[in-house]
Amino acid sequence: MVTESYRGPASRSDIIRQVMVIVALAVTIFVNYLSQVLPLNGRTAGEISDSFPVRFTPAGYVFSIWSVIYLGLIAYAIYQALPGQRANPRLRAITWPFILSCMANSTWIFAWHYGYYTVALVIIALLAISLAVLYARLYPYFPTVTTAEQWTTHIPFRIYLGWATVATIANTTITLYNFGWQGAPFGAPVWAAILLVVASIIGLFFAVGLRDAAYTLVLVWAFVGIYVKQTDAPLTAYTALIMAGMLGLAAIFALVRGQRAGTVESAS
Repeated sequence: MVTESYRGPASRSDIIRQVMVIVALAVTIFVNYLSQVLPLNGRTAGEISDSFPVRFTPAGYVFSIWSVIYLGLIAYAIYQALPGQRANPRLRAITWPFILSCMANSTWIFAWHYGYYTVALVIIALLAISLAVLYARLYPYFPTVTTAEQWTTHIPFRIYLGWATVATIANTTITLYNFGWQGAPFGAPVWAAILLVVASIIGLFFAVGLRDAAYTLVLVWAFVGIYVKQTDAPLTAYTALIMAGMLGLAAIFALVRGQRAGTVESAS
């Protein structure tokens, strides 16, 4: 049974909160748009990424997931701005983590494009942390909220956190390479395989422990892209493919468990 619990009537601060969310997202999208069309410092984000021969880098098409992420965030911004959602306690609770994530996203663009890779790593870690806090505040309510709230708020942020996880690992490898470390003593392909396994363990936790298929499928998407790009390094490529298959099965498991849990919740 779907329930809606509100802490109290909407106030002027709620309207300000709704506007702040829209402005923060608009600035983030605008900065990202400029970074690609200008582009900032003469290179796109993808061109910078491709300039580093690290093995935890997916094929270029994988980055199209940003379109999905931003469509989801736009849906969230519209949904939270509805008059009927002004007093929604869940939306109130995630406002500041969301604004922090927007600030991190925008500032990362400048750090990345102008070659401050260590700073960029710190910033993207802050992005991942802010999204993790947001995720934790939303997670307990997923089975009980409306379908509209699930699809406009919960699922977009699950996808966003999944990609932030991948991006943080990728940024770490690039930062280390920039400092001159190229995978010694085992070599870059081995370390990439190790990172794929570590990321897969995180993905399994979300799929099996949290019944989160959306987060897990983002890792599948990224790992298939790593397989496509890294075919000249068989260890990395086939580890990515195997981990993608395993996480794909885990995502199906999460979907089935989630549907069963939702059925039980509705019956109660």
